[in-house]
Amino acid sequence: MEDEPAIAELVALYLRRDGFGVHLESSGDAALAAVRTLSPVAVVLDVGLPGMNGIEVCRALRAAGDWTPVLFVTARDDEVDRLLGLELGADDYITKPFSPRELALRVRTVLRRSSGGVPDVLQVGSVRLDVSERRAFAGSDEVSLTSTEFGLLAHLMKHPRQVFSREQLLSAVWGYSSVAGTRTVDVHIAQLRAKFGALSPIRTVRGVGYSADAS
Repeated sequence: MEDEPAIAELVALYLRRDGFGVHLESSGDAALAAVRTLSPVAVVLDVGLPGMNGIEVCRALRAAGDWTPVLFVTARDDEVDRLLGLELGADDYITKPFSPRELALRVRTVLRRSSGGVPDVLQVGSVRLDVSERRAFAGSDEVSLTSTEFGLLAHLMKHPRQVFSREQLLSAVWGYSSVAGTRTVDVHIAQLRAKFGALSPIRTVRGVGYSADAS
């Protein structure tokens, strides 16, 4: 959903070339209605949509229990923490100006994370992931995770006690590697820790990165 027609059409062109069906809307209200009606596999949201902005659209979806992967388009890199914040549950973001080819790659990566590729059940300490059903549990309580949060935690839990640098996690989970993008990893780690609380299996190895460890 993009309010600049030229950009929207160019993005749509690249996504269609990659085999995606594309539906365009130019306002937040129309975007929210379209998502609820069409049930897309992923949503690309410009933060600056008129009416309801992209953040409000994402918040409304999450409040209704809709965890369709969301990728934000933003003109300001300093919005990243807010876009990927705990109350929103976004899966990725890209800043303007951007390459439509890169955006299409990001969409494919988000969807690939949703498709699994790890054992059916992963468990570290009291945290359990049911990969086939994309469900997460802290003890007996179910925890709602975005596609990216699930993919990041699954990657760590698939390799318990192995320490991954932020760059390695960007490459393995997001599908790209950039030192400038490592803040994205930190934001998602913070989200996961907040959701699992004291039961979180994620450990910080100072100066290196993160691991999943029950101890």
